[in-house]
Amino acid sequence: MEPKKNPKSNLEKDLTLYFMIGLVAVLSMSYTAIEWKTYDNVITCPINPDFDTDMGEIPPMTFQKLPPPPKPKIQAPPIIEIAPDDEEIIETVIESNEPDQSTEIVNYTDIDVADVDEPEEIPFSVIENVPIFPGCENATNQGTCFQEMMQKHIKKNFHYPELAKEMGLQGRVNVIFTIQKDGSISGIKMRGPHEVLEREAKRIISKLPRMTPGKQRGTPVKVPFAIPITFKLQ
Repeated sequence: MEPKKNPKSNLEKDLTLYFMIGLVAVLSMSYTAIEWKTYDNVITCPINPDFDTDMGEIPPMTFQKLPPPPKPKIQAPPIIEIAPDDEEIIETVIESNEPDQSTEIVNYTDIDVADVDEPEEIPFSVIENVPIFPGCENATNQGTCFQEMMQKHIKKNFHYPELAKEMGLQGRVNVIFTIQKDGSISGIKMRGPHEVLEREAKRIISKLPRMTPGKQRGTPVKVPFAIPITFKLQ
């Protein structure tokens, strides 16, 4: 047996009506809230009838007479003086110093020629005539002979210092010296790993014999020369 629904209990029958009533109520409250106006409390002060509104006698208006403005200063026009005429300027004629047919030709023997200043010191690699080591006077290549004789001199006078052997010192000492204009040796400078080796290198170079000085254009000049001396323990 199916249960029968009472048509009076249908809740959806007036749903649209209730929705429209609620919508109108919400819009009315919203409009009222927006248009609601409030006013500040105005405090009114009663007018005291006994208040004296008479401000007294109004002083009369006075007018002060100002002094007239100062008159503008008018400067006198400048006095124009007529300057005397300039003196006549005599122009100086500059004669040309260019040679022409009437120019006298100077004899070339009357012209002093300045001596060419040669530097006092010229490196061994660029000098015209290298210093001549004793025994290389008749050598074909005196530069190569100079190098060979230097090596022979070092080997002949080489002595390994005992202190250097005890300390285990070894290395290369770079030596540079100057062959003077008279062929003597001077200005010995050393740079090596230890002072003991430097002293021995200086002793060897100081024993070099006097040489024939190097020449540049026939004039004796100072010639610096550098050579390494190697100290090596066996």
